[in-house]
Amino acid sequence: MNTRLLRYFIAVAEELNFSRAAKRLNMAQPPLSQQIMQLENEIGAQLFRRNKRMVQLTDAGKVFLKEAQSLLLQMEQAGQKARLAEQGQLGDLRIGFVGSASDGSFVEKIKEFYQQNPSVNLQLLELTSSEQMDALYAKEIDLGLMRRQSVNQTLHSSRIAEEPLVLVLPEHHALASKVALSAEDVAHDRFILFPRRLGPDFYDLIIGFFQSHEVSLNIVQEAIHMHTIVNLVSTGIGIAVVPASVTNFKRPGIVYKNFIHSTPTVGLYATWRKDNDSAVLQSFLSKVLRG
Repeated sequence: MNTRLLRYFIAVAEELNFSRAAKRLNMAQPPLSQQIMQLENEIGAQLFRRNKRMVQLTDAGKVFLKEAQSLLLQMEQAGQKARLAEQGQLGDLRIGFVGSASDGSFVEKIKEFYQQNPSVNLQLLELTSSEQMDALYAKEIDLGLMRRQSVNQTLHSSRIAEEPLVLVLPEHHALASKVALSAEDVAHDRFILFPRRLGPDFYDLIIGFFQSHEVSLNIVQEAIHMHTIVNLVSTGIGIAVVPASVTNFKRPGIVYKNFIHSTPTVGLYATWRKDNDSAVLQSFLSKVLRG
């Protein structure tokens, strides 16, 4: 049995007239009658009662009509889904991201992609850069958005954003009223910093910046997520240095301050496995890397 026979049967069943069905199918009536007889022989049941005056569906024909219509609809949907999958508009996409990425343009890119591709199942996982690396090697995520660039035989990485560093101070800090600060201004402050074991590139960037101004940081607390760091600053435990996009996170009890001198920039990198040929991933990358 093939879809052509099913379409012939449905046309006759809906028209209940072989002449009209043949016209609808752009074919002659005798071949259509022969095809219906072939179908009945093939399934072993009479589908129509017919004489010179009328054509009626048998009980078997009524059952077969519902099943045939359902089957054709499923086949049409299957074909449509296959086309969407090939175009990267259907499937699964697992994305790991560092928390600070949610304060930048990443959220808007996710929103835009999802609005354009509602059939894609997006799974978003907040992970540190090191955790994303492990997840990529284990094939647990398709894409990582991290603060380090990793290009090797397995991974490809592309920078999608770059931003300076800013200070976060408690609102009652002695320097909170100043427009901008120098590294020397906070040389004696207590710092809350991201742990080096989970983000050596970001950690070394901050330490190196202060060392270039002959300032050695007094680190009194570590925290993994940028929002946690900002929340801890609000308690007065210490101050912190974060990527500029984190200033979009508004938390009572803190103030953000720019540095007087230029700072090194921290990048956000899209990283994925070279052997991942997912059409959904490539579709997402084309939008992320484009902007």
